[in-house]
Amino acid sequence: MLAISGCGYNTLQSNDEQIKSSWSDVINQHQRRADLVPNLVNTVKGFAAHEEAVFLGVTSARAKVGSIQATPELINNPAAFAKFQAAQGELTGALSKLLVVSENYPQLKSDANFRDLQAQLEGTENRITVARNRYIKSVQEFNVTVRSFPSNLTAMAFGYTIKPNFTVDNEKEIARPPTVDFNSARAKLPDDANGAGK
Repeated sequence: MLAISGCGYNTLQSNDEQIKSSWSDVINQHQRRADLVPNLVNTVKGFAAHEEAVFLGVTSARAKVGSIQATPELINNPAAFAKFQAAQGELTGALSKLLVVSENYPQLKSDANFRDLQAQLEGTENRITVARNRYIKSVQEFNVTVRSFPSNLTAMAFGYTIKPNFTVDNEKEIARPPTVDFNSARAKLPDDANGAGK
């Protein structure tokens, strides 16, 4: 028993459980975002019905996210993990396009329901970033244990291998919530060259 406790076995168990807990938080926050999408799309549709390509892009991206079974086993499969990352990145991009489209509709921007959904989306994006950062730290601690001596011998004996983590490029993308500040976005529009929006 003393040999097992001194060889990193307990640390591996603890780190593995922390990863599972952190992963559950990541999934919960992504689900929260996915649940906001239909209401956001329907609200924008009420004011900008002819933006069909944008709506289809968001709906398609949400469907891809929903088709991936985000089970705890996914974090042990680098290919499945990469697919999860790509689908979530696509949804982030589609939501950004949807919010950019809404800039062209002043009545939509002043709609209380839309403003509430925007605030919820921004808050959710921030929660996703926090949850992913916790997951990244948990995976880092686990992977260090798996690769360090003598716990690496225990890891090999019990079949523990390093786990995939979010990439730096993806982390930069997901850490940036969709732009929801329409005033700063308007400053970039060509009309401002003529003094509009000042």
